[in-house]
Amino acid sequence: MIDGRLLRGERTRRTVLDTAVGLASVEGLDGLSLARLAQTLGVSKSGLFAHWPDKRSLQLAIVEHARRQWIERIVEPALRAPRGLPRLLALHELRLDFYASGQLPGGCFFQAVGSELDDRPGPVRDAVAAAIDGWMDLLADLAERAVALGQLRPETDPRQLAFEIEALGAVVVVHTRLLQDERSRERARRAVLDRLRALATDPSILPEA
Repeated sequence: MIDGRLLRGERTRRTVLDTAVGLASVEGLDGLSLARLAQTLGVSKSGLFAHWPDKRSLQLAIVEHARRQWIERIVEPALRAPRGLPRLLALHELRLDFYASGQLPGGCFFQAVGSELDDRPGPVRDAVAAAIDGWMDLLADLAERAVALGQLRPETDPRQLAFEIEALGAVVVVHTRLLQDERSRERARRAVLDRLRALATDPSILPEA
């Protein structure tokens, strides 16, 4: 159990936000109050107020922490893969691995809060939208670089390809959790791999399966 005195320092702040992102992946942001978070952590509500004076500041911190988690678990490892198509495939595969890891009990923070906030204007919605936009920009940018490297056919539309990769990644959460389809992750990986191989000028730079 975390003592309220230990809420000082970046390490404990990260622990609190890890818990908050996990809760929000199940319950959304609207129902996640300082009181709910304090109860889960076993600390006093006043201890949390030292870091986040109100619900909005907490929500914004949670969104930013979820974005950093995504970068640390998916983006940074993927960018260590070879340039072009291998890097683009690595982004998709690491996303699926992150879902499968069970770190977030709800599967995906951004899907949970995206559907919750899509019709609620304000800074929290804007922060979620910016994070998702950044992810889409990265997918499109890597696809565009693969075209420039001659690994994708010149007529490839990077934005369209990014949309397809995003859609195939997002559907895994619903099919795994709601439909109990244990093969959805495998299907999503194969669908993107097949799409990239079909567009590749040299499919041999990608795995066959």
